[in-house]
Amino acid sequence: MDSAPRARPKWEIFCQVVDNFGDIGVCWRLARDLARREEGAVRLWVDDWAVLARICPAAAALDPAVGGKVEGVDLRHWTPAFAASAPGEIVIEAFACELPPAQLEAMAAQALPPVWINLEYLSAEDWVAGCHGLASPHPRVALVKHFFFPGFDANTGGLLREPDLLARRDRFVTQPQGRAAWRAARGLPVADDEGLVVSLFAYEQPAVRALLHAWEQSLRPIHVLVPVSRILPDVAAALDCAIPAVGTCIERGALCVHVLPFTDQDGYDELLWACDLNFVRGEDSFVRAQWAARPFVWQIYPQTDTAHHDKLEAFLARYLVGLPPAVADAQARFWRAWNDCADDETTPAAAWPAFAGALPVLAAHARAWCEAQAALPDLAHRLTKFCSHIQDGAG
Repeated sequence: MDSAPRARPKWEIFCQVVDNFGDIGVCWRLARDLARREEGAVRLWVDDWAVLARICPAAAALDPAVGGKVEGVDLRHWTPAFAASAPGEIVIEAFACELPPAQLEAMAAQALPPVWINLEYLSAEDWVAGCHGLASPHPRVALVKHFFFPGFDANTGGLLREPDLLARRDRFVTQPQGRAAWRAARGLPVADDEGLVVSLFAYEQPAVRALLHAWEQSLRPIHVLVPVSRILPDVAAALDCAIPAVGTCIERGALCVHVLPFTDQDGYDELLWACDLNFVRGEDSFVRAQWAARPFVWQIYPQTDTAHHDKLEAFLARYLVGLPPAVADAQARFWRAWNDCADDETTPAAAWPAFAGALPVLAAHARAWCEAQAALPDLAHRLTKFCSHIQDGAG
């Protein structure tokens, strides 16, 4: 006799905002994705409500002391005075943030302990596949934590991708009310041959001065869209002006810099889809740039021990496969220069001409890479299956 189907679990995600928007960006996308798939109730705990409200404007209208539901996700403020609540059947601590001690005790007190997941940072390094899924018993309480690593192959946790993401992207790109209207509303060239449209989202980057000056001398117009972010002061310094307000357009030769407001996640996706080349940073925008199927430049989050250099090289080793050697070299040299890890101290400005010349080939490669990754199961799907497998084993 077949057993009754298991009730959909309650998910609980804990996010500690360490720096920037990457941690909460990933957690909010995952929470929304799980809720939309109706995989069960989803509760998201975040310790910095103001940062959450930047990417989820609806949260700004909520009282953090009470929280509330947005897009099917129960948003809660994680404060130092955290009081334990009934744990979900699946508890995710994002990026090795430590769960509140009271909640850990509540989890251990359950008759059937929750599935406890440590959602790790994304990496293309080879060792990730060997660590994905490993169990780690807690030294004090009767709980086991499992490590879940996002990644780029079938032996890892995959990449965040909503089921309808690529269809929404394609509609935006092809329909008149999409990309063409988006560009026209901002005074940007609608036709691809009228100029290069670039989004620039980055950490602090002094090298942008020389790059912008090189773009001023371009033979075709270059429109640079800069959302309010940490690179904006460097852009202003390069243009010898005060930090420009949202809506400002600054022209220098062939270069036109447009300052955009900081936007929510759906709006940022549209920005990526509307551009010909995207500069991105960290993890969340890095993944979204790949789903945009456009050439992109990744500024990896810097680490004091330069471990990020190895992570950059690991991704390049995967991403550049199949490209003509000259094109692969042009992308690698520009990316290394942008991340200040070029062996020969090449600057982004010096590496730009070869990279710009490779963009047509890189555009086709970006779409092929996107399609190959989209053929693999996405992160939410793999996570759901992984947790279900653990529950079956525990049962």
